[in-house]
Amino acid sequence: MTTLIHRDTAIFFGNRIRNLRKTQGLSQEAFADLAGLDRSYVGGVERGERNISLMNIKKFSDALGISIEKLFQGM
Repeated sequence: MTTLIHRDTAIFFGNRIRNLRKTQGLSQEAFADLAGLDRSYVGGVERGERNISLMNIKKFSDALGISIEKLFQGM
């Protein structure tokens, strides 16, 4: 059960990142470049396959031009 909860959280967060990225009209590749991360890593996060670190959460929020608080809004 705990594994399912963690997986659901990762999927929810990945969907949040994808929606914010698409709202800004960014491709995965352009977003990855802005964040200083590999495109395949971004794809893994968006699919809920990665357990993202705090430092990469900060990179994502910076690349989107929003605060970490805004990134987690609604979670």
